[in-house]
Amino acid sequence: MSDTPSPPSQAQLDRFAELFNQSLTLRHFGARMSFPEGRMVVVELPEVQPQHRGGLGASAVNGGVLSALFDFAIGCTPALRDPTRRCATVQLSMSFERPATGNHLRVEAVIDNGGPSTVFASAKLMDAAGRVCARCQGVVRVSSQPWASGESPATN
Repeated sequence: MSDTPSPPSQAQLDRFAELFNQSLTLRHFGARMSFPEGRMVVVELPEVQPQHRGGLGASAVNGGVLSALFDFAIGCTPALRDPTRRCATVQLSMSFERPATGNHLRVEAVIDNGGPSTVFASAKLMDAAGRVCARCQGVVRVSSQPWASGESPATN
């Protein structure tokens, strides 16, 4: 008998994403998340808006927006193991490789390693042409406590 819990079902992950995508925070930011085949977290910014762009009239997406997308994606990777438990990003390290331009961005995040209370994850951010523009590594702390809503961190 194994002490390793079984991974969540796709239905559980889809419900987690559905609730989070309905949150005021994500709707305001314009991002959407999903868990394709239960193997990764995908966060998309399907319509880059003027407020997402950098300063001084630049066409590239602002680094703070990229950081937020990475935080969201990396921070949700523990759901791939247990979507019912609270978690929080405790460390991010980002490398910006090229300007993120265009009108659509996609972040893909996966778990690299970890145990029951800590997850080490990595992510890449791609533009609409599929070019990698930035990479990120992060650490997420996983609590034994369930989300307040019982199904998702979405509270608003």
